Amino acid sequence: MTNADFWFDPACPFAWITSRWILEVEKVRDIQVTWHIMSLAYLNQDKDIPQEYRDFLKDAWGPVRVLAAVEQEHGKDALLPLYTALGAARHLDKQEFTREVIADALATAGLERELADAMDDSSYDEWIKKSHHLGMDQVGNEVGTPTIAFEGQAFFGPVISKAPKGEAAGRLWDGFVMVAEFPYVYELKRARTHDLDFS
Repeated sequence: MTNADFWFDPACPFAWITSRWILEVEKVRDIQVTWHIMSLAYLNQDKDIPQEYRDFLKDAWGPVRVLAAVEQEHGKDALLPLYTALGAARHLDKQEFTREVIADALATAGLERELADAMDDSSYDEWIKKSHHLGMDQVGNEVGTPTIAFEGQAFFGPVISKAPKGEAAGRLWDGFVMVAEFPYVYELKRARTHDLDFS
């Protein structure tokens, strides 16, 4: 059994697609994923980023704080059901992370709607930063989410525009594992030419 750690921010569409891929991988390969929160808002707070991206991040603390509250109250096993509900609302239904949307996601995940109050509670930020650094310190601050760590290796990515299913998902994982065998490989990249496909 391979234990893989996956860091995500629910606002990121690329992390969402990669998360759906690794859930497929769990079905066809002997891996088990542990989910962790990171924060794009925290990662980029002191960076020179385009205003459009800064606007995108202005409400990004809220859902991550709610995830932190859920982890503290219910443990790590509660993260994936809530992430799935939040991601479906955001990336499939194109909803903003309002209090009502987050409360509905909590209810869908079988959690207390009142945990949505954590959106505005900055006391969770230190917990978030600790979880964030656990992942990001392995890959460096010039990347973000998705970040995956396993067997002493960690990478940003894979960044994919569509999640392969079944054995195709397993084959992509096999390639990911193979690349990770070489500690001197840092980056594979090309321009993104396909639209995001959330199917």
